[in-house]
Amino acid sequence: MSSFDQQLEKIRTKPGFIAALDQSGGSTPKALRLYGVGENAYSNDEEMFAIVHEMRTRIITSPSFGGDRILGAILFENTVDREIEGQPTSNYLWQVKNVVPFLKVDKGLADESDGVQLMKPIPDLDALCAKAKAKDMFGTKMRSVIKSANADGVAANVAQQFEFGRQIAAAGLVPIIEPEVDINAPDKAEAEDLLHAHLIDHLDGLDTDTIVMLKLTLPEQDNLYSDCISHPNVAKVVALSGGYTREEANQRLAKQNGMVASFSRALSEGLSAQQSKEDFDAMLDGSIQSIFDASST
Repeated sequence: MSSFDQQLEKIRTKPGFIAALDQSGGSTPKALRLYGVGENAYSNDEEMFAIVHEMRTRIITSPSFGGDRILGAILFENTVDREIEGQPTSNYLWQVKNVVPFLKVDKGLADESDGVQLMKPIPDLDALCAKAKAKDMFGTKMRSVIKSANADGVAANVAQQFEFGRQIAAAGLVPIIEPEVDINAPDKAEAEDLLHAHLIDHLDGLDTDTIVMLKLTLPEQDNLYSDCISHPNVAKVVALSGGYTREEANQRLAKQNGMVASFSRALSEGLSAQQSKEDFDAMLDGSIQSIFDASST
């Protein structure tokens, strides 16, 4: 089997969840603050990204982090360009840890319009896909946001996601389509109903050999996305933590049969640069186990 086929089989059939390690320029300072590293610890972006790579390296090389409980990891492009223990990060993840690598490809969010934030243009998407393929990466991830149940906005949001998704799939990668519903949306359940209907319409319109994944906010109605999970074009449906604490995210996730986690902040919650190796690994092990358990329902 090719590495892609091995990775697809793992994503489709093995237990576990996806670690989101893809904080980019805008979200990295907050991630570092939560990790106990203030903005006085670096003076420019290059120093900041070097520190965050040390944090990610500490997580990925931990004995707690492995393919027995973790299906995949989403990486920021800057991380893909760096190495872990002398190997490209994506190679280390798959060859050493048996964790499937994904690349975050979006360029951030446009200003809100019609109750949503679409993605900014991705002019170098073909080049990013070629880069990911060259590094034996399995897929990509791209995020947009739904802030209210605006029918036109939700339709446009999902349409953009699938337009990019088709382009990524044509390059031989599996796109993670992530139209996040803001957990603070006043009409969150209604927005999720709209989103669900558009997702099914777009999934039904895919060619039979086009494979995608979905990354969705934990819904108000349990098992709302069960037909997405069983859809023949979908390799896996994963959940974002979206600002919920790890405890609440796990509680909500455990009620969604067949949905697994793709947590970022909720995964690293409680980790600190000041912790000893033993304390760090123990905290990470507990976090991974709790998320793994919630993903196994």
